[in-house]
Amino acid sequence: MVQHLLLTQVKYTQLNSMTWYATAEVEESLCLSFQPLLYDALRLPFYHLSHVTIPQFDSHNWQSYLSKDNFSSHQPSRNIAHNQRQIQRAGVRLLLQQLLNKLEISDTLDESDFPYRLVNHKHYVCFSHTGMSGKNSNQVNQNMNNKIAVVISLDRPAGIDIEHNNVVWKVAKRFYSDNEINRLLALPIVERDTVVKLLWQLKECFIKINHYTLAQGMGMDYSHLIADILDGTRQESPMHIIADEITNYHIAMSTTQHTVVVF
Repeated sequence: MVQHLLLTQVKYTQLNSMTWYATAEVEESLCLSFQPLLYDALRLPFYHLSHVTIPQFDSHNWQSYLSKDNFSSHQPSRNIAHNQRQIQRAGVRLLLQQLLNKLEISDTLDESDFPYRLVNHKHYVCFSHTGMSGKNSNQVNQNMNNKIAVVISLDRPAGIDIEHNNVVWKVAKRFYSDNEINRLLALPIVERDTVVKLLWQLKECFIKINHYTLAQGMGMDYSHLIADILDGTRQESPMHIIADEITNYHIAMSTTQHTVVVF
């Protein structure tokens, strides 16, 4: 089986003279040789055989394309989850190449150590992609949400996180600091849920920058940023940037792209 990836809804954003990022959705089309496809068709239950037409041809190079929905419907959930991770892993690297082309940079990625850097230019690179869309690990949504993102920073490590789904409040309470929880409890539920998600994404970015463990990174206290995050959610602008004097980083929040970048 040969996997072909397609990037759609690609968007490029320049945050400053040193930092660019890109977001996209990645899809796959599966190219199967006719022989295995025919073999699988003949293994279908008898009542399906009336719908199978076997054309006459001799070429061994004939290929048939099967949609990802039809292919996925016959796979176990574990296989689908593994396949999605592989698609996203390849997709972010394809998106990086497109961003490099956009910036007219000819280079390759050094993945031997964190943070990732370009081999020749030494620019810093960070990836992100969405997880499984299904809430239950035993149930996989066939309409998989493969959103991916990549950031390039010339001068220092940057972090990026893309996430479409909200963070469950009881999960956030397990990790967030007491100061954060107290401030979040004072918000209306709708605003609280929005800030909880953005705060989680911000923490994910700092985890990638500082190589924290999940528990360590999620437990860091960023309560001083909650008012600025909330102010950003109330603005009509699709992009809101916060200058954080404590961490000496900027935080860019894009509600339309479901992305947070720390740079």
